[in-house]
Amino acid sequence: MKNLHDIEFSDRLSTSAQAKAQQLERAYAQVRATQAGAAERGAASRARATSREERAAAKVVAVSKLRLQRLAEDAERAQAAAVREKELADAAAQDRVLKTEQKAARDARYAARKARGRK
Repeated sequence: MKNLHDIEFSDRLSTSAQAKAQQLERAYAQVRATQAGAAERGAASRARATSREERAAAKVVAVSKLRLQRLAEDAERAQAAAVREKELADAAAQDRVLKTEQKAARDARYAARKARGRK
């Protein structure tokens, strides 16, 4: 066994230098591993961002289609309402014409009865 008191200064310096070299090598290995992982994480992050952008674009397209569909449905409903209103207006006009004709016929009958009764 070595006697701790027999260690020379140069031995301590070389041991210290070796320890520092080992620490530096471990640090460089960790940096290289981190850089390799960073590239993979960066690629994964870019892939997620691209996917997110594609989903956002698909959502915008879907919302636009839905809005166009709703506008078309609203236009159909408005057109159907206009047709119904026109039909109701036509029916009301025909009813007024019919009532006017009926009243004229009734008045004519009444006038005929009155004319017969005066003679």
